[in-house]
Amino acid sequence: MDDEQQIGAVIVAAGWSQRMGGVDKMLTLLGGKPVLAWAVDVFQRCKLIDQIVVVVSKQSLGRCRQLVAERGWSKVTEVCVGGRRRQDSVAAGLGQLNRCQWVVIHDGARPLVTEGLIEHGLKAARETGAAVVAVPVTDTIKVAGDDRVVQQTLPRGNLWAVQTPQVFRFDIITEAYRRVKAEVTDDASLVEQLDYKVKLYMGSYDNIKITTPDDLALAEILWQRRGK
Repeated sequence: MDDEQQIGAVIVAAGWSQRMGGVDKMLTLLGGKPVLAWAVDVFQRCKLIDQIVVVVSKQSLGRCRQLVAERGWSKVTEVCVGGRRRQDSVAAGLGQLNRCQWVVIHDGARPLVTEGLIEHGLKAARETGAAVVAVPVTDTIKVAGDDRVVQQTLPRGNLWAVQTPQVFRFDIITEAYRRVKAEVTDDASLVEQLDYKVKLYMGSYDNIKITTPDDLALAEILWQRRGK
C-alpha cells in the first residue's frame, strides 16, 4: 500500500445474539475481556490501520463508548448504531469513514483475528481491489432439496469457507453497497454481483465466529492454546 493511502476498518458488532440466550455476545467475557475487545485490540495494534469505526446495537452503544475510553482505542473515530441486517450495519460504518482509499471489514464476533490476517488481506487486495480470507472446506458438502434428498455432491477441492476480514478498495465496496440491493451474507457477494474479481487468501481455522455458547467455549480453548 502507498504510505499516503488511508486504510480504515469497519468492525461490525450489531448482531441480535439470538443463539446466545439473549445475551449480547459482543460483551460476553472471553479470557477476561469482552469478545468485541479482542477484535478491536488487534486492529488498534495493526500499524497499517489508520482509523476504526465500530458498529453496535443501540443497547450496547453506551458500553462500547466506555470501552473506547477504557482500552485507549485511539484509532476508533466513531461508534455508531447498526441496522436490521448485517449489510445495513456495514453500510452505516462505511458512511462514517473519513477519506479512506481502502477498507477492512471484520465481524466483531471473530475475536481471534490476527494482525497477520489483516496485513495479508491488504496485500492480496492489491491484485484485484478485493480480497477475502477463507479456508479450504474439510467436510464433504452435499446439496439437497427442501425434502432433504441429496441432489448433488460438490467437489471439495474447489470449496472454501469464507471468513472475515474482507478487504476492498473503498470506491469498489461503496459502489457495491450503492448499486446492489439483494440480501447477502458477506460483503464480497455484493462486489461479485458487479463482476469485480475477488481474491481468496489463506485464513486460519482458529478464526472462528462466536454464534453459540459452544463457540465461546471453543474460543476459550483456542485462546489458551495460543498462550495469550
